[in-house]
Amino acid sequence: MQKEAYTQAIAVLKKCATSHGFHAAYPGYDAVWARDSVIASLGASLLGTQFKETFKQSLITLVTHQSEHGQIPNAVDKWSTRKPHVDYKTVDSTLWFVIGEHSYKERYQDNSLFKQHHATIQKALTWLGCQEIGENGLLGQLPTTDWQDAFPHRYGYTINTQALYYKVLCLIGEKKKSQRVKKIVNNDKDDGLWNGTFYLPWRWKNHGKYREMGNWFDALGNLLAIIFDLADKKQAEKIISYIKQKNIDKPYPVKAIFPPIQKGSADWQDYFEDCEARLPYHYLNAGIWTVIGSFYVLALLKQKKFQEAVHQLEKLAEANMQKPYFSEWLHGKTGKPGQSASGSLEGNQAWNAGMYIAAFESVRRQGCLI
Repeated sequence: MQKEAYTQAIAVLKKCATSHGFHAAYPGYDAVWARDSVIASLGASLLGTQFKETFKQSLITLVTHQSEHGQIPNAVDKWSTRKPHVDYKTVDSTLWFVIGEHSYKERYQDNSLFKQHHATIQKALTWLGCQEIGENGLLGQLPTTDWQDAFPHRYGYTINTQALYYKVLCLIGEKKKSQRVKKIVNNDKDDGLWNGTFYLPWRWKNHGKYREMGNWFDALGNLLAIIFDLADKKQAEKIISYIKQKNIDKPYPVKAIFPPIQKGSADWQDYFEDCEARLPYHYLNAGIWTVIGSFYVLALLKQKKFQEAVHQLEKLAEANMQKPYFSEWLHGKTGKPGQSASGSLEGNQAWNAGMYIAAFESVRRQGCLI
């Protein structure tokens, strides 16, 4: 089934490819999202030059709508039946954009676009630097200003953002700054995120005996920490062991968070009622996201767990080949496809497809390819 899913993933990318870049899905999310288009392109760019122009146009669309201060948009929606608009209010979109520019240059051995966008990239890096609101090297953020934009409520220093920032600093050769991020995230008693077993999803200020932090497990943030080497080998082993111990990779890899957040708990916000996440094991509330499952395969390969990576790739193939193919999310207990937040009854999620290709090729070549 792995090969069948691989073929279907390419078909999904073809459906999502447009003259202005990768749409996040077909037909539901018919706009260019920074994170979705770049993540999809991480896999698409392993297919020779087949999607080179689409990757390029995704980056051009984002550059064209960069804000005056340097922020890269969350989404550019100018081609759907909705009112044309451009959204911002994110931190990770700018981070994924910088990663995308470097990935395009390296995958295609073509630095022409990187040169054209040099000023834009520098402006984006300056904007990111301005988000170091604690002046300690870590990026701060407001609630819902990353990919978990509807759930849950988190702010301050998040593991997802710090892992991405660490990767960006490494890419641009800022070794001193990257090591500072690594040291604080892993060891600092006031701002650190490592709890001895996994990285906390978020943390902000301390008030005497009170702590502003989340204690649940953020799968994507922790897996990115492994893949980008923010975590050392021992930490990575503990994270993967926790995933196995808590069955976070079952019935399919992997649940977005664990455990699900219950109504009435300290982490609950009333606005969660407005989305599928109001229910445990739905959507982001411990629902399964196969795009994260693909990052899980890459993390396993980083840890030289080849047989387990093969096994999880097979589970991913099964998950993605349920109809509709490459659904946005699956129920965290049953593994059955859930209703897309776009309202579409079809799957065809570009980042699910792109990352499946990245996982497939990484297993085939026996190494993490991002």
